[in-house]
Amino acid sequence: MRPADQYFEIFLQPGEFHFSSDPDTRIRTLLGSCVAMTMWHPTRRHGAMCHYLLPARVKRRRSTLDGRFGDEAYLMFLNEAVRHNTDPNDYEIKLFGGGDMFPGVYKAANTAIGVQNVTAGLDLLALHGQPVKAKHVGGKGHRVVMLDVWDGSVWVKHQPRVVMPTLQRKGEPA
Repeated sequence: MRPADQYFEIFLQPGEFHFSSDPDTRIRTLLGSCVAMTMWHPTRRHGAMCHYLLPARVKRRRSTLDGRFGDEAYLMFLNEAVRHNTDPNDYEIKLFGGGDMFPGVYKAANTAIGVQNVTAGLDLLALHGQPVKAKHVGGKGHRVVMLDVWDGSVWVKHQPRVVMPTLQRKGEPA
């Protein structure tokens, strides 16, 4: 790893997106059920990361794109790639997150927001014909994700949560 005084670090809050054409940059975020998509151009050494909370907006209320939603965060990436005179298909795409932050709380499998976020991200990339080079998704707990724009490395620290006893709804069998 490079010494911290040799690069600029960007920390993404939920719903944020950052594109960097400066290779001396690291982009970092902390994920639970949210998903981060990283994009890296191996020749130009441009990199980007988004941290989305939900797959898509139910209703589009404004004309500006919002990084809280996976489909719009991906469009933000496409816009930046074109603005920097690069082809989005030349980027390496990786996907992270979608963890179950409350494993002891009952929920139907298809309603878990982490699962929905991961499925939406993978479906979106498949729709655009962009292969996923790597992924670390699902499971329990949170992740710290770092993209080193200088070489495209993505570092992941996954911290599984302690499993709590399963909570049951009133009237459900034990």
